[in-house]
Amino acid sequence: MIRSKAFSYITAADFTVRSTYQMGKTPLLPLYAAALGAGDAFLGFIVSVSTLTGMVLKPFVGVLSDRWGRRGWLLIGTAFFALMPFAYRFVDTPEQLFAVRIAHGLATAIYGPVTLAYVAELSPNRRAERLAWFGMARNAGYIVGPAAAGGMLLTIDPVTVFTVVGLLSCAAFLPVLLLPETQRDAVRKRLPILRDAVASLWSGGRSTAVWLAGGMEAGTFMALYATKTFLPGYALAAGFNVALVGAFFAVQEAVHIVLNPVGGRIGDRIGYVVAVPLGMAALALALPLLPVAAGPLTLIPIAVLMGAAQSLVFPSTIALVSARVDERSIATGMGLVGTMKNAGKVAGPVIAGGLIHWLDYTMTFRLMGVAMLIGAVVVWRWAKQQRTADVSESTAEVARGPV
Repeated sequence: MIRSKAFSYITAADFTVRSTYQMGKTPLLPLYAAALGAGDAFLGFIVSVSTLTGMVLKPFVGVLSDRWGRRGWLLIGTAFFALMPFAYRFVDTPEQLFAVRIAHGLATAIYGPVTLAYVAELSPNRRAERLAWFGMARNAGYIVGPAAAGGMLLTIDPVTVFTVVGLLSCAAFLPVLLLPETQRDAVRKRLPILRDAVASLWSGGRSTAVWLAGGMEAGTFMALYATKTFLPGYALAAGFNVALVGAFFAVQEAVHIVLNPVGGRIGDRIGYVVAVPLGMAALALALPLLPVAAGPLTLIPIAVLMGAAQSLVFPSTIALVSARVDERSIATGMGLVGTMKNAGKVAGPVIAGGLIHWLDYTMTFRLMGVAMLIGAVVVWRWAKQQRTADVSESTAEVARGPV
């Protein structure tokens, strides 16, 4: 099923729109916002507002996708990816750019939960590995997009780059139109829409797997985004070359992408709630080592360790949700996890900034490492309790015998 046509189509569509979206975000968006006169504080809001859009809307998009099917929502999301870049040509002020970014964020708010639900529903077998391959293609867009945008900015102006982004995004319509309907897209009886939405959100919200997976992703992204935000300044103050700082993040993301399918396969083999604590423990080990790194020979191995940790955590958290939530609310569960993940992206730099202000870099990274280790222990204990409960239930059924 990993090599099925449906999987190839959804992966191609997601890679296309994610790559073009990143072309319009880094390094293009900050430069464009600054050229319009945005100050540092407002520039930060412009760059991050699309994340906030997804944080609010992903669960509701998931509810509607669970009700009306995946393919139609993927077409709507593709339309936002393809059409919104053309709106940047009519932007004259930072405030207008802020409004356009809010609308553009609807694209990722739709694609996030819907694509993950579609991939998860292709087959119950090798779920984490399949999600890992899908995530590998998605993450590749974070490399391709900024590199392509940087090259184009050497010869053409930012507004024209946004136009190119829109034109290239249109290519995603082809694989989306070729997508077959999933079984969940078949017409079936549902409650009236408001009652259905409440029921779906309640079903996902009371699921331990959703909160567990969302909490793990939020905690992991808090640590990763805090590192992205504050490690460059700390490294430069410590005397590291700026190229080494760039190499750190490049190696980290490259290792994550390459090992993602391996991490997914490990999750399928040993269990999702076993693979995730291992990844969190690896990240907990890496974080306190950052402030004591003395050069490339110590900094780059930390990047490798952090990338490997990500490859263990992310495929298994999503697979855990798809395996344990009500099958009628898979996209809703994905949306709730996406909301918590986005909250971690926003909260990580804020919390780390406060800790650094009151303490220092070294203590902050140590505390983040301790927090990750505590999270790993909590997940491990929960998994142990679940296994004990499952064994007890199976023993009781055997004792009762056939009815």
